Amino acid sequence: MGETLHTLAELGSTDISRRSLLGAMPFVATALMDPQRQWLLWLIEDDQAPRLAAVADGGPVEQVHAVIDMFDEMDNRFGGGGVRASIVHYLSTQLAPMLQQRNMPTHQRRLLYTSAAKMAATAGWCSYDTADYGLAERYMIQALRLCAEGGDRVLGGQILAGMSHLATSLGNPAEGVSLARAGIATAKAAGSPLGLMRLHAMAARGYAALGDSRQATASLHAAGKRLDISRGPAEESPWVRFLDHHYLEAEAALVHRDLGEASQAERLANASVEANSDRRRRQAISRSVLATAFLQQDRLDEAVGTASNALDLLSGVHSERSVQALRDFRARLVPHHGEPIVREFELRARPILGTAA
Repeated sequence: MGETLHTLAELGSTDISRRSLLGAMPFVATALMDPQRQWLLWLIEDDQAPRLAAVADGGPVEQVHAVIDMFDEMDNRFGGGGVRASIVHYLSTQLAPMLQQRNMPTHQRRLLYTSAAKMAATAGWCSYDTADYGLAERYMIQALRLCAEGGDRVLGGQILAGMSHLATSLGNPAEGVSLARAGIATAKAAGSPLGLMRLHAMAARGYAALGDSRQATASLHAAGKRLDISRGPAEESPWVRFLDHHYLEAEAALVHRDLGEASQAERLANASVEANSDRRRRQAISRSVLATAFLQQDRLDEAVGTASNALDLLSGVHSERSVQALRDFRARLVPHHGEPIVREFELRARPILGTAA
């Protein structure tokens, strides 16, 4: 594990001092295969791993959890671009050195490794949010390795869900499905229905992108079943307490959009918009999906009006994921390029979305 900590420290140091070099690293879907294989081997070998994350019991672990909660809140409100550097700095200069201390109880060390895994995964998500996709991949790989040392299967499943999301969104849905299935194998005995709900939703996203309506629908059904049997966030691991039926609505809307099931996508995206009034990144993404659902039903005025509202939300959010969602919508407007309302939207969107390809 010393090698992982060294790699993490070097990654963070170089990220802070020479970010432009790391940001240029490409995302390579095949690079996720070996970490996934190593994780599954660990899963087979380590039957004594705890099924649910232990609760922080004071001391440095409780402090780190408080910092994680603060960063999560900032990320959700303002996007990863506004908080990523702070996360990387804390991870590499505070948390990594803690893990190198020799005189630490085993229980506390495992909890700190798990916390480091969560923070590395968050650094990955924030890098994803700033379009540094190769960097996002590297942080998520390190997060999975740290999580194996901490032994938390729920968090391991969530890191694999993040990897799946990244792979599918960057045009590798088959790898996205594979990662989601590895996550399901990880979490199925961990006592976390909400964690499994997210993983089945990620599998559905991958299948939808592959055009496999049957498997996508089955995965959404499985996600709904996991949600139904959950006894609520208080009975779940702290790593999945943010998940609820609104999360599933937002992900299901994307699945139905990709399957061309516009009315279902409209209903679910609209519900997500209404439920996430204080989360501008989610608002922007769900409004973009809603706009596409309107467009798929030949409701051009409603589509452009909704996309314009999403555009307004981006002024205070540093989120490439939100920008990419709107670019996806703009690309779908090409057949309507001659319409005045579309030309007006394209002119207004250009400073934020860039020039259309």
